[in-house]
Amino acid sequence: MMKFAIWVPLFDELSDPLEVARLAAAAEEAGWDGFFVWDQLWWSPPVRAVSDPWITLSAIATATERLRLGPMVTPVARRRPTKLLRETTTLDLLARGRLTLGVGLGSDRFAGEFSKTGEELDDRVRAEQMDETLAILAAGWTGEPVNHHGKHFLVDDVEFLPRPASGRIPVWAAGFPGNAKPVRRAARYDGFFPVHLTSPDQLAEPAAVLRDLRGTLDGYDIAVALEPSADPRPYAAVGATWCLTETNPATLRRADVRALIAAGPPR
Repeated sequence: MMKFAIWVPLFDELSDPLEVARLAAAAEEAGWDGFFVWDQLWWSPPVRAVSDPWITLSAIATATERLRLGPMVTPVARRRPTKLLRETTTLDLLARGRLTLGVGLGSDRFAGEFSKTGEELDDRVRAEQMDETLAILAAGWTGEPVNHHGKHFLVDDVEFLPRPASGRIPVWAAGFPGNAKPVRRAARYDGFFPVHLTSPDQLAEPAAVLRDLRGTLDGYDIAVALEPSADPRPYAAVGATWCLTETNPATLRRADVRALIAAGPPR
């Protein structure tokens, strides 16, 4: 059965972490299954105020008991692997095993987040950095000493304790459904988050590829972001397990999000 989540940018009227935590608590009471947030440093006009996702997610974790939560998605190459390892573990402990880590390459074209801060612009290099970081996370979550001597990162015999509450935090890898490499990467982890879908037909091919690569999609998640008015059933028919109800950052209003939450998930 498909699960349903609220997915919001932490912009303007939703830049207050306490208010977002209250919205998450309301979503839990209304029967939603998850609450996910964007991970952006800033955004293009008319957006002005932007909050940090990790601190906001900590507030959400303490305000809820059942909701699955997480960044959707964090641009991994913008983060130091060992710092991300500590953050994810601590947040999962705070949430008592409810964290899902959404990961992706990120993009400079929406807000210039990479070019304006001197970050890596080459997609191939950021993909290498992301793969190394995910390997470090997987090793660190085991509680065993991490020895990683890679092209981009070094971790020399360091033990990261405590372990996450869930043992190993689920990872959903984002990517455009028509690109083969993101789908192959997603097959190695726990879920796939195809970005900029416009129809269920776009999901059918990557879902079939994932099934072939993994042998089965049992226990595997495919999350789709849909507008509140969209029918999730055709996406569920081709393999989607989560529907993330999205909001437009250009027209984002707290009252609209509150009304969407109160209406409950479209089961």
